[in-house]
Order: sequence, then structure tokens, then C-alpha cells
Amino acid sequence: MVFKERSYEKEYLDSSTIEQKDLFRNLKELHIINTLLGGYNASLIGLKDILKKRKDLINILDIGFGGGDSIKQLSNYAAKLNLHLFFYGVDLKEDCIRYATENLITIPNKELICEDYRDISAELLTNIDVIHCSLFLHHLTDEEIISLFKFCKTNECIVLVNDLHRHWLAYYSIKFLTALFSKSYLVKNDAPLSVRRGFLKAELASLLTKAGFTEFSITWTWAFRFRIIAYK
Repeated sequence: MVFKERSYEKEYLDSSTIEQKDLFRNLKELHIINTLLGGYNASLIGLKDILKKRKDLINILDIGFGGGDSIKQLSNYAAKLNLHLFFYGVDLKEDCIRYATENLITIPNKELICEDYRDISAELLTNIDVIHCSLFLHHLTDEEIISLFKFCKTNECIVLVNDLHRHWLAYYSIKFLTALFSKSYLVKNDAPLSVRRGFLKAELASLLTKAGFTEFSITWTWAFRFRIIAYK
């Protein structure tokens, strides 16, 4: 299998007709995978690095939040530092809103919005300091990614991205693990496919540059993740 170029094959998760019980199982298993393989670390370390430069953060927008687990992880991290951050989450799927509402019931400092991120009100965006997305970027085409980065830049938001490194070892490892342990047809299909839809470092740098960013970092972190932080 060739990993030099991104795959644009759609994942099952991109469908708008997933049964709720199947989606919920998928979200639960993704949380387990992220927990066991350290998938949240890229976002947590990224927030830590941003806070070194910007101690005045107030609001974070999480695009494509899925089950809301990244919001929970980031909120708990902020609480440990005694930081009062507020989290907005936006996702297109109503079932994700339902799942995350229950999942984040102990997190009061959040608001979940069922909407396309491009339709978020200008009033809300003026108050956003950081736009975060985890495992969302690889669902987009290169043109859509550039558009998202331009959206962040236009609204003067810091970008924090946590997404996949396209690598043969990551692909075959997750394919083996999910075939062995997963009970979700979504995870079995989408987990390895998402790696094929992931990125090389040079590709991410090119996308950021095409969106107009000049100050950014792209850092590899375990397990096969890239952490992007872009300021301007």
C-alpha cells in the first residue's frame, strides 16, 4: 500500500445516516483508543505551550468535537492549573450533541452547538481565543483545510490541531488492534482509513502557508500524531 499521498476515500463516520447506537459505540471506543495510545497528549501539550505565550486565554472553540472527550480533557487540565477557561463545541451531528451533553455533564464551563463551524455567529467568534480540532482535519480535503485555516486567521484565533501522521506502521498497527478488539464496524473501517487520510509534516506546512500563516509549529508526538500551533 502506498502512503506517499493522502487518501480521499470517505470514512463511514462522514455519513449522515449512522444509527445512534453505532455512533455511540464508535465514540466510546475512540475514547478508549485515545486514552490507551496517548492521543489526547498532543492537544494537552499544545494548550500548555500556548499558555506560555498567552496567559490571558478565556474562550476555546472545539470544531468537530464528536463525543466531547477533548473538551473534557482540556477542561480538566485547565482546572488543575486553576484557569477559568470556557469551551464552545461545534459539531454537525445532533447525535454527537446528545452524546457529549451526557458525557460532559460534570463540565459546566461549556456550550455545545449543532452547526457548521462556518455558520457560527460573528459575535461569538470575536470572543474566541483558540480554535482547536482533534481528528477533524483529516476528514477534509486540502482545499477545505486551507479554508478552515483561513477562517481561523481571519478571526484572529490561535490554531491548535491534533491529527494523524500518515505512516505504514500506524496503519497496520491500528488495523490489527481494531480487528482484534473493536466491536464497532465504524472503528474497524475508519481507524486504519483515517491514517491513510492523515498527513506528512511537509503537507501540513504547505497547507498553513497557503492559508497565510507564517508563525507556526508542527510537532510529532506519540502515537503518530502531529500537533500544530499557528499564531499568525
